[in-house]
Amino acid sequence: MKQEGLAHESFGARNAAKSISIFFANYVLLFALILLFMLLNALDEANMDFLPFMREEITSFIYLLICIFILFVIVYFYFFFEDRQSLTAAKNIWLVFILLDVSIIVCYFFGFFFNVYSRPVAMLALLALLLLGRRTAIFLNVIFALMMFAIDHFSNFTVTGVNENAAVVTPLLTFSAGMIGIFVGSKVKTRVCSFLTGFAVCVPILIMIACLEFGEGMELLYALLYGLEAGVCSAVLFMAFLPVFEVCFNCITDYRLRELTDHDAPLMRELKERAFGTFNHCIVVAHLAEACAIALDEDTALARAAAYYHDVGKLRQPEYFTENQSGYNPHNELSPELSVDIIRSHAKDGSELIRARRLPKVLADVALQHHGTMPIKYFYAKALKMTDGEVNIEDYSYAGPKPQTKIAAIIMIADASEAISRTLPDRTPERVEAAVREIIEERVDLDQFDECDITMRDLTAIKEAIVNCLTGVYHSRIRYPKLKLGRTQEEEKQNG
Repeated sequence: MKQEGLAHESFGARNAAKSISIFFANYVLLFALILLFMLLNALDEANMDFLPFMREEITSFIYLLICIFILFVIVYFYFFFEDRQSLTAAKNIWLVFILLDVSIIVCYFFGFFFNVYSRPVAMLALLALLLLGRRTAIFLNVIFALMMFAIDHFSNFTVTGVNENAAVVTPLLTFSAGMIGIFVGSKVKTRVCSFLTGFAVCVPILIMIACLEFGEGMELLYALLYGLEAGVCSAVLFMAFLPVFEVCFNCITDYRLRELTDHDAPLMRELKERAFGTFNHCIVVAHLAEACAIALDEDTALARAAAYYHDVGKLRQPEYFTENQSGYNPHNELSPELSVDIIRSHAKDGSELIRARRLPKVLADVALQHHGTMPIKYFYAKALKMTDGEVNIEDYSYAGPKPQTKIAAIIMIADASEAISRTLPDRTPERVEAAVREIIEERVDLDQFDECDITMRDLTAIKEAIVNCLTGVYHSRIRYPKLKLGRTQEEEKQNG
């Protein structure tokens, strides 16, 4: 709730004017596309009835203008009341309407060249599910169904070769196919299963076609084949367009997060080659963060990716971080002031590196926030000894900001817990639990979680998840006997 309040406060008159202007620009763009469809349809019929249609059906055309305008107003108010922060970024608004425009173009391309039943009406729902979330996908699926219905009925499109009621069921067919795609697609985690989602989408389409075309003989069979094409093409085109939207709008999806956490991803490969200690640290932190995300019902794929990338800023000077050192410590030759500048710069360097590679912004935010404004105690203590206690602690602290989300808070705790667990001589569950509890309490005392909506119950769940993981990772082993084995006399005779 705190984050929502902050988002609403940042939405002022300037953002409102900008968002409304972008909505209007997209409204004009969509109508230009509709006019183009109508012109192409008139040319295809070879009777050039476009202008006569416009003169005779001007009332229908104005009604179409009004219908689309009302739908745009509804979309605006949906985001204004449900996700106002999206309206502050032009990129988010363009993403929504380009999704609608592309889906309409694709559907009318299939309807123009093939058959009205072959239109991939579930493509928008599948794309919106991955790019915008389940709730927004359901809303846009309804808007898309109504837009298709309005265009079908108040333009010069005629449904030929199929039952005359085919256009009447457009909203129900589009809505039901899209909803099946959303409900089934929300459980899908692989691209193969995404393709199979297309067959689930076919079910409501085929049922409606069978009802409409019942008793038509071979025409029913052809219509069913077109319906099967609609479902399969919805899934295929969804998979084809998804990477394009991911890159162009820098969106986060489970597929992209899995690609980014592959050990052969560019930044991960660099980290593995140049800072192997940091790479191993990130792997363990990712394991802890994923367990915490499960405990808090947060996005596990995002938590894992954020953990993988939270320390990539150490690539700038990897030798100055303990996990990458092998005996020699360059900080021994530096002043505490210079050392602390190098250490705390890795948060900002990581954020800048992630942005420079055009990776998701949320990863850059976590990299910047995962230490909050915590003091770097080792060099602060060293400076205290050298200056008789006259040191400003803020000069030896991270610049922040503090964690803004639960994921960032999880990474902050998991990062410190993994680091301190390596220093424990005795990693019993009790010792690990005491160390993790101390880390959390210290950050609570220093107000590190004041800017995110994490609760004490969440912190307790995080502590339990981390303790369970760390005691599993660093479990004790039995001591192997010091027994030197050699070849038996029989083996020596055989080899001799």
